[in-house]
Amino acid sequence: MNKTKGKHGNAFKVKVLSDSIKFYLPRVEGYLEVVRDMASKYRGMSLFELDGYFEGKFEPVKYIRAEIHTSDINEENMISFANKVRLKLKQKSLAIEFNNRLILISKN
Repeated sequence: MNKTKGKHGNAFKVKVLSDSIKFYLPRVEGYLEVVRDMASKYRGMSLFELDGYFEGKFEPVKYIRAEIHTSDINEENMISFANKVRLKLKQKSLAIEFNNRLILISKN
């Protein structure tokens, strides 16, 4: 956390969150519970709704992109968490972005 002064002498704090994790969650049964769980674990999260054309499908599926900004996240632990989410949502695969790298988690 950095403290600095603005142009007119007003002090303010600056905190840089070094990690960004984006989960691409299909809007299927159980997704809202996953979003609530994430919201309770992390301080800040944004949600975006989008149409997804994954797994070679021609019809769009509604997805939620849950984006978390935080610091000091272990990538391996986050991938393990994403796999648990995949299993909970009964998906063949689940995509996450970790610090702008797309990671696809799928069953064996």
